[in-house]
Parts: sequence; structure tokens; C-alpha cells
Amino acid sequence: MQTSKQADWHRADIRAALEKRGTNLRALSVRAGLAKDTLRNALTRPWPKGERIIAQAIGVDPSVIWPSRYNR
Repeated sequence: MQTSKQADWHRADIRAALEKRGTNLRALSVRAGLAKDTLRNALTRPWPKGERIIAQAIGVDPSVIWPSRYNR
């Protein structure tokens, strides 16, 4: 039986989803009380807090954006 693996969203798709909702990583970082570029870290390495902030802004669960980090 073969299972299909979902790929993580590409970072450009994450940025586009945020922009469609009128925000960006920098604005989210500042709103969350973080340094302006801090949320970029979640695009390249696991960081649950940052992933939750980004996912909430997009309106999905973090496991939808990063299935490889959550579906183990």
C-alpha cells in the first residue's frame, strides 16, 4: 500500500498567502513582539511558535503548511 506524502508549502507560497491577507512576515513579527525578521526562521527550520503565528495569519493549521514537521 502506497501512501501519498504531502509536501511542505514553498516559502514563496507562504509569503503570497500572507500578502493575500494584507500582511507579511515582517509585520507579523513586529505584531508578535519579535524582532522584525524573526519569523523568517520558521520558513527554513522547525519553530512551533513561529509556525503557529504564520499559520494563524493565513487561517490554517501549521500542519497544513508544514506536514513534514507534524505528520510523523
